Amino acid sequence: MKNAVPTLIAMLALAGGTFLLRLAGPALRARITFPERAEELLEASAVVLLAALTATAALAEGHGFAGLARPIGVAVGGVLAWRKAPFLLVVLAAAGAAALLRLAGVR
Repeated sequence: MKNAVPTLIAMLALAGGTFLLRLAGPALRARITFPERAEELLEASAVVLLAALTATAALAEGHGFAGLARPIGVAVGGVLAWRKAPFLLVVLAAAGAAALLRLAGVR
């Protein structure tokens, strides 16, 4: 526990920085205006980033293909989310679909 103080200081600094970054958004939003086209691009970029993260997590494991069970499970969850199902149902259905496929021997 000799190194606990620097770790604690780093944790507090990161927590403070995170809080300030989160606070900066609402505080600066009223003062800064973006052109309408830039706002459209920012909104689209958030969707593209989320889609890319989802595709990467669903399709890849390590340096290879994750198999069919995981993307099919993600697709099941995506369809349920698109149909505005409750979040718990989306997660359970996606995990259940992937688990059943793996149980059936689909990798």
